[in-house]
Amino acid sequence: MPSRRGKVRRRGLALAETAAGLLLGTALGVGAYTFVYAKGASYLSNDPNACANCHVMTEQLDGWSRGSHRAVATCNDCHTPPGFVAKYATKASNGFWHSFAFTSGRFPDPIQITDRNHRVTERACRKCHADVVHDIDRVTREGRELSCISCHRSVGHPH
Repeated sequence: MPSRRGKVRRRGLALAETAAGLLLGTALGVGAYTFVYAKGASYLSNDPNACANCHVMTEQLDGWSRGSHRAVATCNDCHTPPGFVAKYATKASNGFWHSFAFTSGRFPDPIQITDRNHRVTERACRKCHADVVHDIDRVTREGRELSCISCHRSVGHPH
């Protein structure tokens, strides 16, 4: 016959498992709802219109649509690193932080690129324009690397 202590322990364990199940179920439910509501599947594509699902990016999409890069590059070409894993890891990270910023209202206006995403974009510029940039000295007098967008800030998203 099980002891009273064993029954209490099993009951406590069952309660903890139920609570954990409810929390996990709630998190999955809210996550799935948010993914569908925010058109999450569209972010898995290369369609630039996905970037404007969030209205704060409309200006960037409009600028890209008027610019010269629209004929040769989509958002992913400039804003994600090469390689399947790196690309989708970056998209997942950016998606999470963009969602957080948009939901909490904590994003700069006008929107600003992060240091990490700036480095990704800089590498993309240098890769596509390698025939031009190989002759450019990449180090300034102050010892910092010269950034493509320091001179070509509005190329991808002209205002």
